[in-house]
Amino acid sequence: MVDRHQNPVTRGNPPVIRQLGRVEYQQVFDAMRNFTDCRSADTPDELWLVEHEPVYTLGLAASPLHVLEAHGIPLVQTDRGGEVTYHAPGQAVIYLLMDLRRERRGGRLQVREFVHQIEQAVLDTLTTYGIAGERNPGAPGIYIADDTGTNWRGAKIAALGLKVRTNGCTYHGVSLNVDMDLAPFSWINPCGYAGMQVVDMKTLGATTPLQEVQMALAHKLQERLMA
Repeated sequence: MVDRHQNPVTRGNPPVIRQLGRVEYQQVFDAMRNFTDCRSADTPDELWLVEHEPVYTLGLAASPLHVLEAHGIPLVQTDRGGEVTYHAPGQAVIYLLMDLRRERRGGRLQVREFVHQIEQAVLDTLTTYGIAGERNPGAPGIYIADDTGTNWRGAKIAALGLKVRTNGCTYHGVSLNVDMDLAPFSWINPCGYAGMQVVDMKTLGATTPLQEVQMALAHKLQERLMA
C-alpha cells in the first residue's frame, strides 16, 4: 500500500509526508506494523495522512465496557496506548512512524517530549484557525481552552495514542476533529471518560477543508520533529 524508498537518513531531514486518502482502519494498522517490522536504521521517518471509515478502536488497556452502544460501527483491538476512540470521515488522522533513537536538533527524543511536541503541533494548528486549545494534565490530547460564549470549554478536539516499541520505533498517532458527525462519540466513553464532550473545528466556527487542516498539521509536526 505504501511506496517508500529507504534512503540513508541525513541530519536535518523532516519526516516524509505520505497522503493515503480514505483507507479502512485495519489495512493501515497492518501496514504500520509491517513498515515498523521492516525498517532499518536508515529508513526515513514518515507521517501518514489518512481518513477512515467509521470505526471504534481500543487501546491495550481499554475496557470494552466503555463502548456503550456500537450501533453497528466496527470495533478493532489495537496495540496502541489509551482507551477507546472513534475515527470517521471528516477527521484528520496522522500516523507517526518515527525512530526516537535518531539524533535530532535537540538530541534524541524521549517519549514524554515526543508526546509534548505532537500536542504542541496540534495547538499551533488550532491557533492558525482561531481556536484556543490546551493540554489536560494526565489526559493526553487537546481540549478547548476558550469557549467564546458557547458550552465547549473543556471539550476534546484531538486524541493521541501511540505504540513505542522497545527499539524506539513508533506508530499510531494523532487525530484532529475537523468536520464530522460527532454523535458516535456519545455512544462511547471517549478515552475512558464518561460524559466527556467532544467537538470539531466546524462546530467552533472554523469551516476549512479537511485536506488543508491535515496538511497544516503535518507541516507543524515536521517542524517540531525535524531530524
